[in-house]
Amino acid sequence: LQYKRSHLAPFHFIDPFEKQYRSIRNQSIISASLEMAIPVIDFSKLEGKERGETLARIANGCEDWGFFQLVNHGIPVELLERVKKVCSECYRLRAEGFKTSKTVQLLNKLVEEKGNAADAKRLDNVDWEDVFLLQDDNEWPANPPEFRETMKEYREELRKLAEKVMEVMDENLGFEKGSIKNAFSGNGEHQPFFGTKVSHYPPCPRLDLVNGLRAHTDAGGVILLFQDDQVGGLQILKDGQWIDVQPVANAIVINTGDQIEVLSNGRYKSVWHRVLTTSDGNRRSIASFYNPSLKATIAPGTNKDDSATTLYPKYAFGDYMDVYVKQKFLAKEPRFAAVRAV
Repeated sequence: LQYKRSHLAPFHFIDPFEKQYRSIRNQSIISASLEMAIPVIDFSKLEGKERGETLARIANGCEDWGFFQLVNHGIPVELLERVKKVCSECYRLRAEGFKTSKTVQLLNKLVEEKGNAADAKRLDNVDWEDVFLLQDDNEWPANPPEFRETMKEYREELRKLAEKVMEVMDENLGFEKGSIKNAFSGNGEHQPFFGTKVSHYPPCPRLDLVNGLRAHTDAGGVILLFQDDQVGGLQILKDGQWIDVQPVANAIVINTGDQIEVLSNGRYKSVWHRVLTTSDGNRRSIASFYNPSLKATIAPGTNKDDSATTLYPKYAFGDYMDVYVKQKFLAKEPRFAAVRAV
């Protein structure tokens, strides 16, 4: 997502998982097995007698997976159906533009030059993705006519859900209620960033030569994804193995970003994830990011047991973003080291 800030330097891509990626591709691994399915949690059970068990399941999702899926999360199915409809229609109106995009041109050129040659080098600096961003103050697509009203309503629901999820994290981490939101807003002095990335991953003719979305961790806080319930492709890296985030109808996928890792002092981890290209099906992906303000100060939080050694530095989130945009597709540990030195 693009923050309003001075020009940021471009990054140089190095894929830390290239060999593993090629191996997994060659083995045609689609999913790891049912035993490795991403947790699916009924969020409504927080309000009943199963609250304790549900809190524990969310804690497990944050600590052991970095990803989990929420069902019965309170967002009306009727609204989700409208979101699917307007985003799919919006892409239909944009599809011709993707066909002439830089990514498609680069792939066509590579195929023309190399064909099926064994030494054809993957396009490791682009993604097979049509994408645009929605923020409170940027320009939104004018068509279809229902797009703006529908997505505004959806974003408000997602913002509320994100804050509920952060309150659950507060409780599980032993923080005072509202601690994560306060950290993101500088104790109310600044507005946290909330943006929505609307992506489509069209069918790709050469799965071996281009990524859907390159492996990375997310820079910010809490990410809420409404993913396609028909076309898969999203994977996370767990215990050295890429695992599918299985499509679940009308679920919201939650993952924790780098700043939640810091605030939790490493108890919660931001997790490497990627999107594979597919030869058929047009994957829709609507990811909303509840992130700190650029002016917010981020540091490990404290709880009742505040004697734990601090594992991460204290820094302004804007300084972290300056580093992240250059190193998004690299290991995250050097990012923390770099911002420690600022």
